[in-house]
Amino acid sequence: MTRIIAALAPLALLTSPLLAQDAPPPAQATYDTQLVVIETTMGDITVEIETERAPITAANFLRYVDEDRFDGTKFYRAMHLDWGEPPNGLLQGGTQMHPDRVLDPVAHEPTTQTGLSHTDGALSMARYDPGTATGDFSIMIKDQTGLDANPASQDPSIQAGFAVFGHVVGGMEVVHAIHAAPIDPDKGEGWMEGQLLADPVEIVDMRRVDAAPD
Repeated sequence: MTRIIAALAPLALLTSPLLAQDAPPPAQATYDTQLVVIETTMGDITVEIETERAPITAANFLRYVDEDRFDGTKFYRAMHLDWGEPPNGLLQGGTQMHPDRVLDPVAHEPTTQTGLSHTDGALSMARYDPGTATGDFSIMIKDQTGLDANPASQDPSIQAGFAVFGHVVGGMEVVHAIHAAPIDPDKGEGWMEGQLLADPVEIVDMRRVDAAPD
């Protein structure tokens, strides 16, 4: 699967101003991607995985998909931000380090390397330190570009940022509905306190598809 991305330089420079106004738009670069359907008990979410621009992270995610390691896991965390227009924050799901599901961590792919960003609907790997991501991921709700790599930071974790590897192309309303589900204020510890869903939403199945559903 492919997606049209950034514009390339114009094919030619025209000397006539009139002709220049009628010139065709510049050619577009395309990147290989793979569609995946995330089937949940609240509806389906279709995501496009960046197999070319984030090959390490994408291959890790697709291995979990192909080996059914996500099937039966949950969307369990809904982080709500108290600034900006709601909904605003992120939704997190995945294996939660279950020993029968989790694979070895993968190398970190910063957004400065991939050219991707934590924009609305972006998929990003959850992690502790850079290079510890396994089988948990988040979906951005509104732009959260502060999670992008920031080489100017003195903090190594902020320098690395988080690894974006895809984005939602269908079913964002399902993401919003799960994100809006009730929170259990007594669940979670530390920075996770007050961010865990009272009733986590099951991921019934994840599978590759050749085309986005109508």
